[in-house]
Amino acid sequence: MSKSTDDTTSGESGILDGVRVLDLSTFVTGGFASLMLANQGAEVIKVERPEAGDDNRHSGPPFVDVDGYDGPGKTAADRGESPYFWTVNYDKKSVELNLKTDEGLEVLYDLVTEADVFVENYRPGTAERLGVGYDDLRERNDRLVYCSISAFGDSGPWSDRPGYDLLVQGMSGIMDVTGPEGGDPVKVGLPQTDLITGMWAAFGIMGALYRRESTGEGERVELGMLDAALPWLTKQAGKTFAGEKPERMGTKDPVLAPYQVYPTADGHLSVASANQKLWTELCEAIDRPDLLDDSRFASNADRVENMDELEVELSETFRQRPTDEWVELLADERGLPVGPVYNVDEALHNEQVEARNVLSTADHPAAGEIPVVEHPLNFENAESGFEEAPPLLGEDTEPLLRELGYTDEDIETLRSVGAIPDE
Repeated sequence: MSKSTDDTTSGESGILDGVRVLDLSTFVTGGFASLMLANQGAEVIKVERPEAGDDNRHSGPPFVDVDGYDGPGKTAADRGESPYFWTVNYDKKSVELNLKTDEGLEVLYDLVTEADVFVENYRPGTAERLGVGYDDLRERNDRLVYCSISAFGDSGPWSDRPGYDLLVQGMSGIMDVTGPEGGDPVKVGLPQTDLITGMWAAFGIMGALYRRESTGEGERVELGMLDAALPWLTKQAGKTFAGEKPERMGTKDPVLAPYQVYPTADGHLSVASANQKLWTELCEAIDRPDLLDDSRFASNADRVENMDELEVELSETFRQRPTDEWVELLADERGLPVGPVYNVDEALHNEQVEARNVLSTADHPAAGEIPVVEHPLNFENAESGFEEAPPLLGEDTEPLLRELGYTDEDIETLRSVGAIPDE
């Protein structure tokens, strides 16, 4: 299912072909990091708790009913498969291992000797107690790139605290600047700090792999979710550094105007006039030359200082036509940066997304054909994209054990001691 904008493959291999990743994380932070690596050709093996698996398998509803499926592997949730889990786990394999047994831990060590990357998001200290800390695994593979993700990092007075996206959105300042003017703090509608952290983790892992090519040395990449979120404050941090207090502004921007959503006759329109040239062209296109002569709106700084008055003026104009007419006039005919505000279904299904092959499908062994949201990186001389559906819980346990040299007798022994589940 390699992605290309012209429906042809752009190379013979992925950038990370031959790289094996062991992912012991749950939920989204580590999962999204390893998903990004899978998209570039890495073999990602999820090591999951027997019978339960990744907590994200149970995130829902909605769940997709898979009654009647009797093939290899098993679903993690009695109510079916979680589509949310799918979006973070395309193109991975799943192994069930009980790391609280000596035998299960030995299997993990065998996997580590063949791995390039190890990802975990335990609370600091937990990996060491389980025998899967960096020092434990470096003894078995000194070329291993080991990535540790936690809520607040492995140092500082908050390092022992648990944390999830909701907490980090609140503690990072993101919620304080999100929401309507004068209203309560609002959580961003996506698991934003989970995804931010996953992207930083993948970036760090790629950098460590690149360094390993010249040094031959493994590395430990360590990051906390709060640390990962703070660099994304950018504009709001800038205001703070200047001694000002960022505030909730709805869709307005703290340093640009007009740069917000306006009501139209039948919906909403995003308008992003980020420089003086665009502002001039916008006023001419909407037949409001009077705004160009208004001293309140002469420069971007003037418009930012008077954005409430500017909102009144532009809202009056944009309410006169439906959204599609404004998009055709301003975006298609004049080349100005405006666009509709889509719901999620519209965002996933439109002519641009179709032309770019962003949404595709994969054959899931239990749920049938499922949607796949591709990643945005396209290369001239390498393939990228997802090849397989997300794994059923434990479906790759036995094949990978056999690849490591375990015999039928060995596998039965592992089952008997509870290191892996019964068939």
